[in-house]
Amino acid sequence: MNRPVYLVLSLDVEEEGLFRGIYARRGHTTANTAALYRLEDFCRLGVRPTLFCAYSVMEDVRSRKHLAHLCQQHSVELGAHLHHWNTPPLTLDGSDASLSNCAASVSAFAVPVPLMAAKLHTLLERGRNLLDTPLTSFRMGRWDAHQALWPLLVQEGILADASVRPLHCYASALAGPDHFDAPGGPYWITTDKGKIFELPLSVTPLLRGLPALLQRLPDVVAARLKSSLRQWGVLALLPVYHPLWLMKLVARLYVERGGQVLSLTWHSSEMAPGATPHIPDVRAVDRLLAKALDWIRWLFANFTVRCLTLGELAEELGPSAPAPCGEGDWSGFPPQAAPSVN
Repeated sequence: MNRPVYLVLSLDVEEEGLFRGIYARRGHTTANTAALYRLEDFCRLGVRPTLFCAYSVMEDVRSRKHLAHLCQQHSVELGAHLHHWNTPPLTLDGSDASLSNCAASVSAFAVPVPLMAAKLHTLLERGRNLLDTPLTSFRMGRWDAHQALWPLLVQEGILADASVRPLHCYASALAGPDHFDAPGGPYWITTDKGKIFELPLSVTPLLRGLPALLQRLPDVVAARLKSSLRQWGVLALLPVYHPLWLMKLVARLYVERGGQVLSLTWHSSEMAPGATPHIPDVRAVDRLLAKALDWIRWLFANFTVRCLTLGELAEELGPSAPAPCGEGDWSGFPPQAAPSVN
């Protein structure tokens, strides 16, 4: 095909202990980052990943060495990844000691804007010290990006983001953000503080007209079906959850329906045996990485592919990316509604 398909591979590089319904504020480890060397197999194919690094990783000496090796040898991009439950400050009033070591649930929506701003500043300052240059790419932990986040990111110098998951929404803001109506491809999030280039996760409905059909249903029915659609009606490029044949189907449907950028992602802890419940041993890690490599080789054999980091993609497609209007956590606030963070 003449039109190139862009591939952005990204990883959330973070501590162990997730996927268990428990979120550690203290006592977490990042031993899983030792497995990042296995990304070199992807780099040899011409893929240069974007690694979204949590504060826990930036603080760990051994993890920093693993990241430095990949940067020096393969020119990967380092970005920032916010786990607000353990990124300092935990509180603004100095009452950190009153918080338990773990939380059973974490909602970004419940974090006051000034506290979220302070956490972002801590994370990005640590990243600047790590690289001697600002981090300009970002992903929010748990895809939990609400409207109030975007002006904060702009103020901290973030230029590109990958926190939006189209066709996903939840029953309440506390449960999760509303990204249902987000564009399927790159776009600009505009706020009164500035704008951010957004690369959404590659998501496609099983039936092309399904999202439009839901919009025509009565509000109560539509809300219920939309909040559950992620469980039965859409496919995303998440190799941990889909077999190879289904990943190929996702890519074909997405491109045939006009998609130009494929966003493939998983977690660093999914590359270390036993670091997550669903990847219990070496064989499970090998299967996951072999599947992702096979999918990339298949992609190269069937499409004209360009592999870029998120930052590079923003530079290349930014001038032509749209800035859609619309309501939802996937969009920025209109200027008159932007919250103050002072």
